[in-house]
Amino acid sequence: MLKLFASLMLFPGITFAMDGGLHLDLTKHWVGFFAIALFVLSYVFVMAEEFTHMRKSKPVMLAAGVIWALIAWQYQVSGMHHEAEQAVRHNLLEYAELMLFLLVAMTYINALEERFVFDALRSWLIRKGLSFRALFWVTGGLAFCISPVADNLTTALLMATVAIAVGGENKKFVLLSCINIVIAANAGGAFSPFGDITTLMVWQKNILATNGKIDFWTFFVLFLPSLVNWLVPAIAMHFAVPNVRPHADGQIVRMKRGAVGIMFLFLLTIALAVAFHNFLVLPPVLGMLTGLSFLKLFSYYLKKKGETTCFRKDGELSCQAQGEMDFGDPIPYDIFAKLARAEWDTLLFFYGVVLCVGGLGFIGYLNMVSLAIYGGWGATYANIAIGVLSAFVDNIPVMFAVLTMMPDMSIGQWMLVTMTAGVGGSMLSIGSAAGVALMGHARGVYTFFGHLKWTPVIALGYAASVGTHMLLNKHLF
Repeated sequence: MLKLFASLMLFPGITFAMDGGLHLDLTKHWVGFFAIALFVLSYVFVMAEEFTHMRKSKPVMLAAGVIWALIAWQYQVSGMHHEAEQAVRHNLLEYAELMLFLLVAMTYINALEERFVFDALRSWLIRKGLSFRALFWVTGGLAFCISPVADNLTTALLMATVAIAVGGENKKFVLLSCINIVIAANAGGAFSPFGDITTLMVWQKNILATNGKIDFWTFFVLFLPSLVNWLVPAIAMHFAVPNVRPHADGQIVRMKRGAVGIMFLFLLTIALAVAFHNFLVLPPVLGMLTGLSFLKLFSYYLKKKGETTCFRKDGELSCQAQGEMDFGDPIPYDIFAKLARAEWDTLLFFYGVVLCVGGLGFIGYLNMVSLAIYGGWGATYANIAIGVLSAFVDNIPVMFAVLTMMPDMSIGQWMLVTMTAGVGGSMLSIGSAAGVALMGHARGVYTFFGHLKWTPVIALGYAASVGTHMLLNKHLF
């Protein structure tokens, strides 16, 4: 028995992968065990960011490099010299598309913020006399309505910026609003093929797999379940939102020249991303990068018109260089300054997550888990568990594993796993791209443990959405 265990630990087996290639089975090898332990340890550091004050990208980037180095070393020892390299390149391609997409969205948001768009919106909302509770519902409702068109990450960043601007020093309101926005953005993205990457994956793959039975409009049967998923925790959090009004100082903040043009270009960029993917069958990131070129050209126009870069210092809006205010020398408008202000810690965190989870998938753990749950638990319980798993692990590789296995399921079950993978990530702040991005955007206010306190009511909304789907769409099962 000891000899058998030693052989499993030291000499991995060779299996045929789903793509027809040869892969080493490292699931029972020490490399596989070490990779899981390292990934878990890195996530412990991510969760403890608010206590250690160590940026979340650092541990996962280190874990990604070590995991793939061990995998590649084991493949080299086994005489398989290029399989790990090809797998890493595939993961890097997935990350590059995600990173460039997010980079464009963040650049537009930074440009809008610099043109005082969010300050103007904050000023307008405050002058309207809305209470924090009313603003809580406004930002959440807008997040739910916008995310089916834009991606849930971009929507969450936009609405969180408004909530932070309105909330000011009221950290409780900002925290609750960010949680509400994450839930609403994920729920809104779950019933549209363009609302989340996982819905796009299911739509594309199942057009062929189900002989066209799942089309663009099939996803909209998830509208009411997704709405329930947001409303249940939102109603519970409503009573915890401070029942006060922001201080209305009557200050009117006007947007700078070019703000409306940048807003229009942002909408055009989102439309381009959808059109490139829907009509030209090209990656959406290509449309986003094309839209970024519009912003760069528009920034050239602003620079030639003598526009200056603005910033906020000590609560005051200024359009002069911080280090040169005594001299009164303005900074010419520069779009590359907006690129530099992107949330690079978040972008590099995604690199670590994609490479870590990709490594675990290449080892064989994702396929092993998919086989175990669909074969042993049945489709309904497996799809519910997929949603819970997506709260801990990014939903993209989880959904990719499900689509790789391609279990024989009804349309109702495919819609169930589409919804659970999309909204399950709301249960933890690290479970979705929106949550991770807002941890960086509202650093120190929206935190892992701040979100965790509301996980029970979010889980209740998750269960209610599953029950609503199975009740309303039982004809699809």
